[in-house]
Amino acid sequence: LVLAAAMGIGRFAYTPLLPGLLESLGWTLAQAGDVASANFLGYLAGALVAAFLVHRPQRRVWLVLGMVLSVLTTGAGFWAGTLTHWLMLRFLSGLASAFCLVLGTAVVVEALLRLRRPQLAALHFAGVGIGIVLSVLVVEGAGCFGASVFGQWGALGVLSGLMMGLAGWGMRGLPVGRPIASGARRETARGSGIRLWGGPLARTIWAYGFYGFGYVVTATFIVAMARRVENADLIEPLTWLMVGVLAAPSVLLWQWLAGRHGLFTALRAAYLVEAVGVLLAGYGTGQVALLSGGALLGVTFMGIVALGLGAARQLAISDQDRAMGWMTVAFGLGQLLGPGIAGRMAQISGGFELPSLLAAALLLVGI
Repeated sequence: LVLAAAMGIGRFAYTPLLPGLLESLGWTLAQAGDVASANFLGYLAGALVAAFLVHRPQRRVWLVLGMVLSVLTTGAGFWAGTLTHWLMLRFLSGLASAFCLVLGTAVVVEALLRLRRPQLAALHFAGVGIGIVLSVLVVEGAGCFGASVFGQWGALGVLSGLMMGLAGWGMRGLPVGRPIASGARRETARGSGIRLWGGPLARTIWAYGFYGFGYVVTATFIVAMARRVENADLIEPLTWLMVGVLAAPSVLLWQWLAGRHGLFTALRAAYLVEAVGVLLAGYGTGQVALLSGGALLGVTFMGIVALGLGAARQLAISDQDRAMGWMTVAFGLGQLLGPGIAGRMAQISGGFELPSLLAAALLLVGI
């Protein structure tokens, strides 16, 4: 529920609502990209702070604060009417989503380990796809009743509030204990460093940063791309719905593939599949291409996160905390740069072909 509300809705609802914001507020594609980048700047800052808080006994308090902030910044889209308002809101929303992802995942996964049910972590990550699906249903439902894009944001805020309330109620039943990551392990890690040049871990960190740029161009603009094709009123929600439906089971799928064929083989395959999806969405002129691009994005983007972090843990051995920090920074910088650059490229070239080509090229370099 936390990931569905904070990530699926709070972080990614901007994508299906972007065409309406462009029309209502008169933004250029460059400005739309800047607003998306503000969200990812907030996510990067929040993830770095949350990584410090994740080992603290008070982390549940910070998680609840992140949950509340996520609801408020989603619902506040009902009132936001200027570019400055949206830059601030999306920054704070990114901050909240990072707290919910990092701290919420730590709380849930450690509870599952204590309950000896670690396989249920895939259900936790399915929340992102479930939230995307719910956001499409709410946006389309509100639109059927004549709600503007601002009314649709308000409806999503109400849904987010209900989901976070249920999540808070459910958290009472989670086993409480000290964070599993021990001070001794962190002391051991402090003496060693991570090289950012040369070696398999360094290459994995750089590849993860390329993934941050590679996925985010399509993830931000795919619904705006769909507005340009025939029957856009139908294709827009279907494209984003396809992303959410396939994102929900994707972590389980890629973990299974990694178990059968090896983690790095599965990770390279996921990068390749996503690169194909990025090109289909960016260069495709018809409905099938866009829907296929959305499907390939949905089936890979959460899977790559899970496999990428697993690969870094496997390579880091005794310095896993620091490796996770560098992975977060690389990914955060990639997705921070992506929307702003892509929006400007699309505005200058008159289409999303060039930014999609750049994104796909970086994914191939990541392989």
